[in-house]
Amino acid sequence: MRRAGQKRRRTVPCSVGMAGHFRSFIWDPVLILSQIVLMQCIYYSFLGLWLAGVDGLVQINRSLDQIFSYEVLGFTTTQGVLSMMAFILNSLTCALGLWFFIRRGKQCLDFTVTVHFFHMIGCWVYNSRLPAALSWWLVNVACIALMAVTGEYLCMRTELRAIPVNTGPKANL
Repeated sequence: MRRAGQKRRRTVPCSVGMAGHFRSFIWDPVLILSQIVLMQCIYYSFLGLWLAGVDGLVQINRSLDQIFSYEVLGFTTTQGVLSMMAFILNSLTCALGLWFFIRRGKQCLDFTVTVHFFHMIGCWVYNSRLPAALSWWLVNVACIALMAVTGEYLCMRTELRAIPVNTGPKANL
């Protein structure tokens, strides 16, 4: 029984309607922010590892310019081509990060664009200007496409996997 002045609480069911949903959507900003931070950490950690591996092949000195400078990425120098190769390999590694930690094909493009947007902001702060090099834009657009498509493919493959209903022996009724 309710007392005078008390309001009745409303409850919201997890699935809506007769069709239901595979997963109910609950707005969880802490989860989303932690996934963004995690993907940003994966992006820079593995980019650093790929650049260190590539630099070890040709004995190039490592610096933050390889990550944040616009002029490093280019088609004319060996260091520029190797840096572009590290960025491409990093997008494949980040696609695996999307598959392991995001797990939703619908969200792969969102997280990919977010990671690269924050990278652009970091490059802007590091260089004190927006990127003017065409090669930087081409590499980042190619990395966005590769990371999003590969991550979405891996996530969709997992989401569409058959769910075994009953693997035991049949019972005669």
